[in-house]
Amino acid sequence: MNQEKKNTALSRAMYGLADIYGGGAFVIIGTFFTVFLTKALGMSPALAGTIPLIGKVWDAITDPLMGNITDRTTSKFGAKRFYILIGSFISAITFVLMWIGFETNNTMGQYFFYMLMYMLFSTGFTIVMVPYNALLPDMVEDYQVRSKFSGTRMICSTFGAILAGLIPSLMIKDNTNAASYLTVAVIFGVLFFVVILVTFLGTWEKQKEPVKVGFAESFTQSLTVYKSKSYRLFIGIFLFGQAAADFVTGLAVYYIDDVLNAYGGGRFTYLMGVILISQFVGTILFSVIMPKTSKKFPILFGSPLRIVATLAMLFFSYEGANFTIILALTFFIGLGMAGTSTSIYAILADMADVDELITSVNRPAVCSAMATFVRKIAAGLSSAIIGLLLAAVGYNEKIAAAGGRQAAATQSGIAYIYILVPVILLVFAILFSVLFPMNKKQFDVIKKEIARRKGEDDSVATPEEIAICEKVTGFKYENLWNKDNAFKMKAK
Repeated sequence: MNQEKKNTALSRAMYGLADIYGGGAFVIIGTFFTVFLTKALGMSPALAGTIPLIGKVWDAITDPLMGNITDRTTSKFGAKRFYILIGSFISAITFVLMWIGFETNNTMGQYFFYMLMYMLFSTGFTIVMVPYNALLPDMVEDYQVRSKFSGTRMICSTFGAILAGLIPSLMIKDNTNAASYLTVAVIFGVLFFVVILVTFLGTWEKQKEPVKVGFAESFTQSLTVYKSKSYRLFIGIFLFGQAAADFVTGLAVYYIDDVLNAYGGGRFTYLMGVILISQFVGTILFSVIMPKTSKKFPILFGSPLRIVATLAMLFFSYEGANFTIILALTFFIGLGMAGTSTSIYAILADMADVDELITSVNRPAVCSAMATFVRKIAAGLSSAIIGLLLAAVGYNEKIAAAGGRQAAATQSGIAYIYILVPVILLVFAILFSVLFPMNKKQFDVIKKEIARRKGEDDSVATPEEIAICEKVTGFKYENLWNKDNAFKMKAK
């Protein structure tokens, strides 16, 4: 069956379903994990915030290795689909383990227990998401068709985020009750297992020769993806764009509970519902618009809109503020978040092609691994910084565990963190997006040049095409298609 016949709504949906896990798991963790540790278990926010960050140090080892393992594996299912299958089981189990209530007077014992659980989850996430992020280039060649698959994936991701934001907020009536978090985790563990398995069953993969790289070389090979100018700029978009979203989800409970004093009465559910539904609406709109404009358009349109709406929240961040206005502003914030995520994952699918022109090696899993690593670094840094900033503004975990109100200065500090930090991060995301050098025209030139290098196209590159290749890759034309660029860190 050719790719055109496989470009159906059903195929796109089955491909995208796994990102209910990719999008949903981080919403639950980002929104509730630190809350679970601080409000339900009484751990200090500064200590709780370091757990995801330490998990990311572990990812510095596992992500490059997983990229290497995937690219060197052969399987009748396809290497990437094989690990997606294995990961469906591991991901469900490790997600549930994170939320087991472990109360003790031994603070450090408790800390190390949850650090280990987080590391196990992070490993499971790597096993699924590194090959999943690398799958699309081996399924679809066409730039526009890839946009459609990426758009469907982001709709599924946003739907997962809606479920992950609303269901826990409806079920966790008392955020100091540890048992309710575990109930939510079991429900989502089963859901994540099912959607990942469906993606395994509904996708396909081009069979190719494995890339044989020793494990000792994995880390060098992983670092060489950063030689690509486009990839470096993409990572800037990814890091700052996703960190800006993480600050919203990571502080949402604190903002509603401690600043607005509105966690009870369903207002937290309303806020999460509006922000997640607006992301869903925005993802659908941007997925339709993106193939007709460019893959940068959603972030360049959505981020300024989000900045304006976020700054307007400064005037309504106090107890008793008009909640309808807060919800209206939150709707526009969600649209902006949808623009960021839609652009990011659409661009990621093209990074392996740029890398192949530089290195002559097709290694989408390595490109995916380093993007997955950066995504988790953003989440870990966001969590750690949130914890440190909460401590800096005087957040008292004992008052929180007792269900009391934080000091007025602490409430104001939380509001400023919730509003100003994402705005700063978005400014950097916009800057990297403006600098990113590739659209459909440049992509077609890159694909044509790869065909020339493989002997599949006997045309001669024009001066304009040479200039595009150099601008997109950051390499001189004569230095492209060199395997040493993949395995050596020497200057190009």
